[in-house]
Amino acid sequence: MSSELHYVVRQPKTQQQNPPLLILLHGYGSNEEDLFSFASELPNELLIVSARAPYNMMFGGYAWYAITLDANDEKYSDLDEARVSLTKIAAFIDELKEKHNPSKTFLLGFSQGAILSYALSFNYPNKVNHVVALSGYINDELLPNNVSELGITTDYYISHGSVDQVLPVEWARKAPEFLTANNLQNVYSEYPVGHGVAPQNFHSFKSWIEERLG
Repeated sequence: MSSELHYVVRQPKTQQQNPPLLILLHGYGSNEEDLFSFASELPNELLIVSARAPYNMMFGGYAWYAITLDANDEKYSDLDEARVSLTKIAAFIDELKEKHNPSKTFLLGFSQGAILSYALSFNYPNKVNHVVALSGYINDELLPNNVSELGITTDYYISHGSVDQVLPVEWARKAPEFLTANNLQNVYSEYPVGHGVAPQNFHSFKSWIEERLG
């Protein structure tokens, strides 16, 4: 299937045959330009592709799935839409890999994009080599049952704001426990910010990516 996702691209600044690929997944209500704003600061050899979520919201914003409030003001995530987005992201990654034959593939998501980055890495084992999950969490309802049996070799960089009022830091702290329990390599860090990426956080995940570029 075709993914039908709109996207923007930063070509590698240093030309090579099989450039490493970095795919960016923005958060709820944002768009493909958001995370793309720091693409110029990332390693020159990367082919960087920032995707736009498929569900249109108001004022130029998009979502990977709807979040609504129920009668008790509890947030409700439309996981059917999330699963549709997962299939679109997986197809999008396949299209990019077929076109560019990257040496390795990184998937970086913020918030809702991080939730789906985790989910994709478990539902499509080893489709991506490395995941950067910023201000997100692992949603158990989007996981297959047998994670430990899937032979996943992906590793994970995780960070979260310690005073995040949108997604509580307690949710994020469960991710390294889950990953370690399933023998998956991960690093986890917190920064004294809310729902966003601190400058030192950016430098931290940039260094993590650089290490994996060799």
